[in-house]
Amino acid sequence: MESHPLYATSGHVRLTQEQLYATLAGLMLSLLLAAIDQTIVGTAMPRIITQLNGFDRYPWVTTAYLLTSTIAVPVFAKLSDLYGRKMFFLGGCLLFTLASVLCGAAGQIPIPGVDGMNQLIVFRGIQGIGAGMIVGLLFAIIGDIFSPIERGKYQGFFAAVWGMASIFGPTLGGWITDSFSWRWTFYVNLPVGIVAVAAIWWAFPDFHPQGINRVIDWAGVITLTAGLVPLLLALTWVAEHGWSAPRVYGLLIGAAAMLSAFVWVESRAIEPLLPLDLFRNPIIALSSIAMFVLGMGMFGVIVYVPLFMQGVMDVSATRSGTLLTPMMMAAVAGSIFAGQYTTRVGRYKPLGIGGAVLVLIGMALLALMNTQTTNFEVVRNMVIVGVGLGVMQPIYTLAVQNAAPRAQMGAATASTQFFRSIGSTVGVAVFGSVMLSLYRQGFAAAAPRNLPAIALKPFDNPLLLVQIRPQLEEAFAQYPGGAAVLAKLVDNMHQALVHSLQVIFWVGTAVMVVTVVLNLAMKELPLRGSEAAPSTPEFVE
Repeated sequence: MESHPLYATSGHVRLTQEQLYATLAGLMLSLLLAAIDQTIVGTAMPRIITQLNGFDRYPWVTTAYLLTSTIAVPVFAKLSDLYGRKMFFLGGCLLFTLASVLCGAAGQIPIPGVDGMNQLIVFRGIQGIGAGMIVGLLFAIIGDIFSPIERGKYQGFFAAVWGMASIFGPTLGGWITDSFSWRWTFYVNLPVGIVAVAAIWWAFPDFHPQGINRVIDWAGVITLTAGLVPLLLALTWVAEHGWSAPRVYGLLIGAAAMLSAFVWVESRAIEPLLPLDLFRNPIIALSSIAMFVLGMGMFGVIVYVPLFMQGVMDVSATRSGTLLTPMMMAAVAGSIFAGQYTTRVGRYKPLGIGGAVLVLIGMALLALMNTQTTNFEVVRNMVIVGVGLGVMQPIYTLAVQNAAPRAQMGAATASTQFFRSIGSTVGVAVFGSVMLSLYRQGFAAAAPRNLPAIALKPFDNPLLLVQIRPQLEEAFAQYPGGAAVLAKLVDNMHQALVHSLQVIFWVGTAVMVVTVVLNLAMKELPLRGSEAAPSTPEFVE
């Protein structure tokens, strides 16, 4: 591999050894900020909603973050293609860090007419914009500084950072909340963010693409936002209100109209936000579809395996979170292996196929679980799924970057993150509505006919039932034969929940069959080695 002796990287943007180490440190810290925030805050949420009196609005803390981060990914990735990445990435880090401080201070800031919970929701929305800027640009920056054949190794390491954050985030969040305050789950981002910003500011060059029409596609930004907001809101509300609710199907109709308008606008834009011609490339098109499908399947496992453990195996919430650790550790190992393999062998298609097959096998094993399933079997199944997911995740970004024109690197890279995010949201909504519908039908069919509705009400939500089981036992014990009736209802709940979750996992298995087919159909371009340095400087230090 040819390389100028002064440079330690082989990509389009050349860095010295000193710059490389500092840049990688800043990028990893930035990704750690965005990744760990999604898990560390979840542990603190019960304490937050209690102190801020916001139980009726707690889903909006997550929804606001999801909405803004999903929209920010393609918008700022495209802007970085036009104006350079450094200032937008730094802006994302600064915005995320500042919003973290504001989130920690929610309820202590005197804003007339806005209580602490609403402040937190607004600040989480701002934080989501910063997170979208970080995630949307980070892998594009990796694509700038490393040649395709080297990217897999580093993208594997970054995927491992994300996985490790998912493992340790909940534990860290619980420790911080118990030892200090829930506010420090946000404040802890401040020193990490300052170090990340300083490293990127000092080390990463501020390069500006040449020969590009710097025209912002405002119509694309507006129509995409107007399409995604109602889509994500509708999918968020499906589990609570059902697909037939006017607010849900009304939003879906509006989203379909605006997303159609977005496609029409993009086909005529000078510098489209999401260039449609990218998807004429079969590798980019298939990778985007595969990421959407993978997002559906991945969250089908992450969301519903803990429900199986808590609702069927009567494992505590804390213990179920611990049992997820082997899956995340396996995903980290898979990501690192995939990165090393692509760098040494120069191929990625075998990994895509192998990873999809592993997830397919793991999903099928999950679908075979029942009330007799042991902890070992659950862990074994999750490890198989985790290795497959870890192997697959870096592959599609690498394939897209290897196939995309350099001028569209940011938009192409962001497309994979964007479609995975949308896929995961669709998956959670669809799987959740199907699971609840089947569970309620199964439970109602087996429930005794002479019981009052108030006795059956707690069984509407199997996850809530696990948390209030002691109170139910106390209440039923006050009536003759009440303990036996409760035992019968709990057994009915287990059977109905097993059946509904088996259906979900079989659907996930079918989804992964589609992923295997997509990977088999994908053409593989040889990974390029060292890229030629530009003949004229495209960046200033």
